[in-house]
Amino acid sequence: MKSITFIIGSILFSPLLFGQCDIHNKVQPDGSMVYFFEATPFYTTKSKSLKINIVTDKENYFIALQPFPFPPKEEGKKIKDDLIIELSDNNKYKLEHFDTRYIKNDSIMQVLFMIDKKDLEAFSLFEAVSADINMKGTEFIRKYAFKLHKKAIMKQLACFLKDE
Repeated sequence: MKSITFIIGSILFSPLLFGQCDIHNKVQPDGSMVYFFEATPFYTTKSKSLKINIVTDKENYFIALQPFPFPPKEEGKKIKDDLIIELSDNNKYKLEHFDTRYIKNDSIMQVLFMIDKKDLEAFSLFEAVSADINMKGTEFIRKYAFKLHKKAIMKQLACFLKDE
């Protein structure tokens, strides 16, 4: 009887455990397709917040940051520095700046950083601990110590890599 209850429970709750792969897609102005997740909050206080998601063109993988507050477009477009992110393996990884964009009528700023192919496995296995980003136009280096959804990058990458 206990094993039947376990099996039924597993079937009922498996969509909750594995149904986290709600991948969206969007055609870019150049005609290419990108795939992404909705941004997940990693850090929130009264004065600043940071949302993160994974974006891919199925060839390269990017961490997309949505910081708040963010600088005006003239200043934000000057953000060209790389992102330093620490994972729970106690290593820091440098992600190359790829693009800075303003979306949804400029109400959201998104900064894309490319994950080096050699680091994909680490990002798939270890949760995010902190990130350092140079936010020109607001202050110098912002350090975010992640408190929320630390495994979101791992889970999102798992969904993408599972599909491949």
